[in-house]
Amino acid sequence: MKHLLTYDMMESIRVTNQWLGSTARAMCGYPQLGLIPNPMIKLTAAWGEVMERSFERMIAKPDWNIHSIPGADGRDHLVDIETVMPRPFGDLIRFKVQGRAPTGRKVLLVAPMSGHYATLLRSTVVSLLPDCDVYITDWHNARDIPVSEGKFDIEDYTLYLVDFLREMGPDTHVIAVCQPAPLALAATAYLAEEDPDAQPRTLTLIGGPIDPDAAATDVTDFGNRITMGTLERHVVQRVGFKYMGAGRMVYPGLQQLSSFMAMNAEKHAKAFSNQILAVAKGEASDHDKHNRFYDEYLAVMDMTAEFYLSTVERIFKGLEIAQNRFTVAGKQVDLGKITTVAVKTVEGGKDDISAPGQCVAALRLCTGLPEEKKANYLEPNAGHYGIFAGKSWRTNIRPLVLNFIDANCDVPKTPVSAVTTAAE
Repeated sequence: MKHLLTYDMMESIRVTNQWLGSTARAMCGYPQLGLIPNPMIKLTAAWGEVMERSFERMIAKPDWNIHSIPGADGRDHLVDIETVMPRPFGDLIRFKVQGRAPTGRKVLLVAPMSGHYATLLRSTVVSLLPDCDVYITDWHNARDIPVSEGKFDIEDYTLYLVDFLREMGPDTHVIAVCQPAPLALAATAYLAEEDPDAQPRTLTLIGGPIDPDAAATDVTDFGNRITMGTLERHVVQRVGFKYMGAGRMVYPGLQQLSSFMAMNAEKHAKAFSNQILAVAKGEASDHDKHNRFYDEYLAVMDMTAEFYLSTVERIFKGLEIAQNRFTVAGKQVDLGKITTVAVKTVEGGKDDISAPGQCVAALRLCTGLPEEKKANYLEPNAGHYGIFAGKSWRTNIRPLVLNFIDANCDVPKTPVSAVTTAAE
């Protein structure tokens, strides 16, 4: 019961701060106060507006907001988002472009389950849609999943990827971003033994912790330093009474967000201070750069406790993927069994989450794969976000990934179009 009340207390604090923001904005918005030449009134109203919006976004799943894309025929093609395979903990969804023939590049984007929704990859999807038939793993918020649906750990995550790849069929190209990179590698190896015909054609791993010990970061240091008992005592909580998943053990999204913010506290404090001043001066807008970024960044989701704890214990502490000892349902997954799937790794030279060396370790583990089917790329000046969604991705990495896909697939493909703009 204590954990249930703790979870509800965090939600109460969030609601209170949202209410304080809306109250300050409303009270300082009275027209009569315009007669008082005091800048604090405008600043307080601006503070309230930013506060209300920020705390409101923390429980809202962002929309994809992908409605159409330009086609090679000079027309705008509408985009429908359809669920291909619904599952309790996450769906396989497709961005279906109306009126367009298959591109020959069927891509599965494997989104991370690390606190944010799959919409974090919105700009990645937008950049790929003109040239690819894009699918993505849309993970659900654990607080909304009833306890009766059972557990969900990294083995279940891997088996979800296996099922999604079987559903998509042959000639699929997987792009795994960050946290799921080792599990996408494991799912590919699992299929190599259990169902070779369902293997993807290519596997692109972007900034993932295949071997966390290959290059130390604050994230890997934390994983090595903290004990599992400490995590269970201070991180894991039970979902409160308000949600469908009441009683489920989770790592709460709000608690994750506090950790995210603490890593770059000074940078975030400055960003919010500047936004308050911009609102007070009338220079801010609903969709300015600050709001576009923080509407997504502040939208967090709970992850199941067993998924978070098994990730720390088995991927970071136990190094099961790095040492090729990972098991699924009691069966060891041998990464050396990958012999036909072309594997490419992408790293950022300034990545402070998965530093250079962690992801490229996958190529060393694929002992059964010919060298001509292995590739690696290091983007020197890119940070973690930039290698899959920023300028570095659009300008340098995306064309290389598409060329890698084309070089390892015999299906006729449409010409690659140039992407010059995308949502940041």
